[in-house]
Amino acid sequence: MNINLKIAVAEVSSIVRSGVEVQMKRLSGFRFQIMEIARSEFVHEVIRTHKPDILIINPSMITGFTLQQLKEECGCPVMKCIALLYNLVDRSVLFPFDEKMNIYETNDEIRQKLERLYADEIQGVTENEEQQILSAREKEIVVCVVKGMTNRAIADRLFLSAHTVITHRRNIARKLQIHSASGLTVYAIVNKLIELKDVGKL
Repeated sequence: MNINLKIAVAEVSSIVRSGVEVQMKRLSGFRFQIMEIARSEFVHEVIRTHKPDILIINPSMITGFTLQQLKEECGCPVMKCIALLYNLVDRSVLFPFDEKMNIYETNDEIRQKLERLYADEIQGVTENEEQQILSAREKEIVVCVVKGMTNRAIADRLFLSAHTVITHRRNIARKLQIHSASGLTVYAIVNKLIELKDVGKL
């Protein structure tokens, strides 16, 4: 599972910006394109130009605008905003943010926050990957089904029980969302599991 995200890091300290970038790129399950913003007057320009998915920003850099104004003016209404903290700040300052990130947090803590922010996207990617990936055994069974073999014949051919074959076929149908032999035939041909001339042969 990999979620692709564009991230803008707005922070005056180059050391902190670089540290955030290193930490983010160590997170498994995500692929990041990261851009740095060193001065508050550049925030609008970078956001408007690059349309990041996430803005990680030191709250002190929000001067003369609100996060809502930033999103509206730059055409990024769904951009997530994360407060980058290494000093104590008033809680009221954090209300507009989707999440906060302390520079002392571990990789696991940062990953958990991103997973909460992108729970729906992660579920969608996971389901899509699951649907597309068949095991070697499942591919064998698809080929047998396409060739017109019965569950018993498949079981005998692959040295399995009929019950196991049925279970595999249910898993195949769930993963591919294909519930007919003709649909499996198309899938098998498109994915080069079988040649057209072999369809229907025992």
